[in-house]
Amino acid sequence: MTSTLEITLTKSVIGSKPAQRKTVEALGLRKLNQMVEHKDNVAIRGMVGKVAHLVTVKEQ
Repeated sequence: MTSTLEITLTKSVIGSKPAQRKTVEALGLRKLNQMVEHKDNVAIRGMVGKVAHLVTVKEQ
C-alpha cells in the first residue's frame, strides 16, 4: 500500500526566490489554499522540503 501526501499552499510565493516559485508550480499549486495529492516518494519529499515554509503537508 502506497501512501499519499496532501500538500496545501498556505503562504504566497510573492517575494520568494525564483527556484522556490518553480518548485511550487511543479508541485501543481497555483492559488492559496489549493490542495494537491502526490504519491509519497523521495522526489516529492525533496520538493516539499525546499518550500516547507510555504506549504503544509498532511500524510494519508
